[in-house]
Amino acid sequence: MLHGVRLKGFAEAVAVADLWRLDEGDVDAELKGLADDGLVQRRDGRVTGWSLTPDGRAQHATLVAAELEEAGTRSEVDAAYREFRDVNPELLATCTAWQLRATETGQAVNDHLDHAYDGSVVQRLAGVHERIEPVLAVLAGALWRFGRYPERLANAVRRVQLGESEWFTKPLLDSYHTVWFELHEDLLATLGLQRGAEGRS
Repeated sequence: MLHGVRLKGFAEAVAVADLWRLDEGDVDAELKGLADDGLVQRRDGRVTGWSLTPDGRAQHATLVAAELEEAGTRSEVDAAYREFRDVNPELLATCTAWQLRATETGQAVNDHLDHAYDGSVVQRLAGVHERIEPVLAVLAGALWRFGRYPERLANAVRRVQLGESEWFTKPLLDSYHTVWFELHEDLLATLGLQRGAEGRS
């Protein structure tokens, strides 16, 4: 539960449950128990959801480190993370190409009227996915909770290829970019790294 809230940052129980196909009611009850322990907090109002408290972040870091130590797969996760970092710039560039197009004076928002251009960007996304699939397989074998990423990313790229363009970068949807961002956060959290210090790791 703590890891799900950590990855989402701020989320309802249903979003945490969907990460690993858990029962929403069970997740909601567990989160309420964690709130009683001071590890998560809930905000209600125009925007509602759960987030980690400072104590929750500390407890989460301790548990994730212990999980990785018990699994004995730090070297595998670290190697996969380094391969992920090699592919990450191409994914970010592909997402930018989907959202913006080069013009004579700079860049403009992609209006998605040029189907040939959009098709070429979708092909780039498929290429990125092909590169990351072996990395996902290693991670799924290293820790069980990485096992949902292959399915989630494959679903997103397939839906983009079928013309459902919102599955490329749309926030608050399991779009390719959304799941990729969560995978990045998952790798950082698992290895105890900070995004700001990532380049020095």
